[in-house]
Amino acid sequence: MFIHRRGTSCLIYMIMALLLAALTGCASKDDEDHSQGEARTSAVKLEFWTPFSGGDNQFMTEMVNQFNKENPSIEVVQMNTRLDDYYSRLRTAIMSGSAPDLAILHQTSLPQFVQNGYIEKLTEPALQAGLEWKGFNANILESIVYDGNPYAVPLDTHALVMYYNKSYLRQAGLLDGNDMPIMSSGADAFHAFLKQLKASIPPDAAPLAQPSTRIDSVWLWWSLYNQLEGGGAFYNEELTEAVFNNPKALKALDYTNQLYKQELIPPNINDSFKLFYDGKAAVLITGMWGTGAFEKAPGLDFGVIPMPVLYDHAAVWGDSHTIAIPTKHGMTDEKKKAALIFAKWCVEHGAMWAEAGHVPSMTKVVASEPFNSLKYRSAYAATANYVAYWPRHVRQWSIVEILIQEFEKMNYSQQTPEQTLENAAKRVNIELKK
Repeated sequence: MFIHRRGTSCLIYMIMALLLAALTGCASKDDEDHSQGEARTSAVKLEFWTPFSGGDNQFMTEMVNQFNKENPSIEVVQMNTRLDDYYSRLRTAIMSGSAPDLAILHQTSLPQFVQNGYIEKLTEPALQAGLEWKGFNANILESIVYDGNPYAVPLDTHALVMYYNKSYLRQAGLLDGNDMPIMSSGADAFHAFLKQLKASIPPDAAPLAQPSTRIDSVWLWWSLYNQLEGGGAFYNEELTEAVFNNPKALKALDYTNQLYKQELIPPNINDSFKLFYDGKAAVLITGMWGTGAFEKAPGLDFGVIPMPVLYDHAAVWGDSHTIAIPTKHGMTDEKKKAALIFAKWCVEHGAMWAEAGHVPSMTKVVASEPFNSLKYRSAYAATANYVAYWPRHVRQWSIVEILIQEFEKMNYSQQTPEQTLENAAKRVNIELKK
C-alpha cells in the first residue's frame, strides 16, 4: 500500500513538472513573439518600388525578406510593378508628394531624375550608414556620380553577353576541349563562325538569334560602334545635336544589317530568348539576365562568354539597376539612414542578386567565394569594366525609342543602313529641340 501511494505521488509530481515545463515554454514563446511583434511595430518602415519581372522579381523579393529577417529595426515593404508604366508612375508620385522611400532606377533614367531634382544626393546618408563608395567598380560608380555627388547606389551592371548551345557548336566543330567556342577575334572571323554554324545546324535552328523588332539590334549596334577607335559619339558636347550619323556608326550598323540580310540572323524572329531556351538557336546575344533562366531550361547544354570583340577594343552596351531615394517632403534623417542601410546590405549581398545573372557592383563581392561558386557568372564578370552606357541626356529613353523604330525598318529591308542613321538623326534632332 505504501509503495502504491509513493508511485502515485511520483506520477503526480512528474505530471505537474511536465505541465509546468510546457507552460513555461508557451510563456517563453509568447514572450518571444510579443517581443518580435513590438520590434517590428516600432521598426522604421520603408516603401520600396521596383519594376522587376520574372527571375529578377523573385531574387529581389528573397533579398528583401532576408534583410527584414536580419534587421528587425527596419522593415522594407516592396511594391513591384511592370516596367511599361513604372517611370511615369514614379514621376507622378514624386511630383504629387507621395513618393516611396526607395526606388529602383536604371542608370539610363538617372539624368532626368537628377536634373529635375527628383532624387536625393546620397553623400551624407551614405556616410551615416557607413557606405564607402571606393568599394564599387570604378566604371559602374562613375555612372551614378553627377558633379562629384553620388545620386544612387548601383546594384549591378547588366550587359550583353554571348550565349551558345554547346551541342550545335560541337556538331559544327566549333567547340574546343574546354567547351569554349573556337572563334578568332575580328568582324570577319565572327562572320565566318556564324556561316559555319549555319551550314551545320538544322534548317529550323538560328545561327544567331536576334529579334527583328524591339531594342536588341540597337544594343548590338551600340556595342560595335563603341568598339571602334574613335566611335561611340552620340551627341555634340552641348547635347543639342545628334552626331551618330557618321562613317564609324555606319560601319557598325552595316555589319549588323548584313547579319540580317544574309540570314545569319533568320528573319521575323519575335522571341529570340525563347528560341534559345527551347534549343532552337546556336548563339544568342542578349543581356546577362538570361543566365538564371537558361540554367532552368530542361535539356539545354549552354555556355556563355563576354560579347566578342569584333573591332579595336572591348566595349558593350550595358545598364545598371540602382537604388535611389526619391525627393519627399518631410523625410527624416532616420529614414534616409535606414534606406542607405538597406542599400548597403543589398550591394554587400550582391551574390544573391547575381543569381539572376547580373554582375555585382562591389569589387569585393565579385572576388568573393559566394559569387565565384555560381556557375557561368565569373566568365563575364570583367564586362563591368568596359560597359558603354548610353549618354547622359534627360530624354534618352524616348530617343532610344526613335532608334528602335528606325532600326526595325532596316531589319525588314524597308530602308538601308545609311537611310536608317540619317532618318534617326533627323528625328532625334527634332526631339532635342522640344
